[in-house]
Amino acid sequence: MSSDKHAPAINAQHFIDGKWVTGNPLLMGAWSHAIWMGSAIFDGARAFEGVTPDLDLHCQRAIRSATALGLASPMPAGQIEEILREGIAKFPKGTPLYLRPFMWSEDGFMAPDAATTRIAISVVEAALPDPKGFSACLSKWRRPSPETAPTNAKAVALYAQAGRASADAKSKGFDEGVMLDPMGHVAEFSSSNLWIAKDGAAHTPVANGTFLAGITRARVIKLLRHAGVEVFERTLTYQEVKDADEVFSTGNYGKVIPVTNIEGRHLQPGPVFQLARRLYWDFAHGK
Repeated sequence: MSSDKHAPAINAQHFIDGKWVTGNPLLMGAWSHAIWMGSAIFDGARAFEGVTPDLDLHCQRAIRSATALGLASPMPAGQIEEILREGIAKFPKGTPLYLRPFMWSEDGFMAPDAATTRIAISVVEAALPDPKGFSACLSKWRRPSPETAPTNAKAVALYAQAGRASADAKSKGFDEGVMLDPMGHVAEFSSSNLWIAKDGAAHTPVANGTFLAGITRARVIKLLRHAGVEVFERTLTYQEVKDADEVFSTGNYGKVIPVTNIEGRHLQPGPVFQLARRLYWDFAHGK
């Protein structure tokens, strides 16, 4: 397999059908179930500075996502992790990498035929975002409820709505959109979990089934609490976000990143964010 002439050039290795291929190989046919019925999931993990924090948990979540969408993973989580580590070793040590197990169904009618589930395991060079921060505003697009979408999976189908929220924010001159849940409470950013700090305590929206409560989010909750910081998982209003002392995000792609502008109000990266980022880096490096 080789890269399609219309595909972007990327430095990547992909494990597909028992072998490693490079570039951006084609995966599906015009009649593959995932193409037109959206029967696909993925998970994302990171390798950077010689570490792979919570890689096992990301592989396990990929299996859960597949099951939730009616797919059946062709391999267990441990084997996915082993293949990812094999892929990491194909790059110079310390290269920042995005690690993505991706599963999809080839056949089915409305529901996918679980027996036709395939998997592609990708290791792609991707720099960590600069922690200088980003700007955010409220998006008109909301997260769906569990009764209306497969919110208990990291399903490809969910990202069309997230993409609209991101585009909406960019059209207003901001980097990211804050998405509400169906009840009008804060859910998350379009691509990461949302946090605020107020009077030295950290607050993050309580997991209510409308958004994916991330692995990095859970890790930061544990780290902050262990360090003696009060962490509240609760319902948040957007007004509380706008009035917060600090706003920051957690997510696999950028890990812990500050918000420096919320609706035109400028913020500095504060002590709770700085502690959360330092604690996460210490954890990732085994300290």
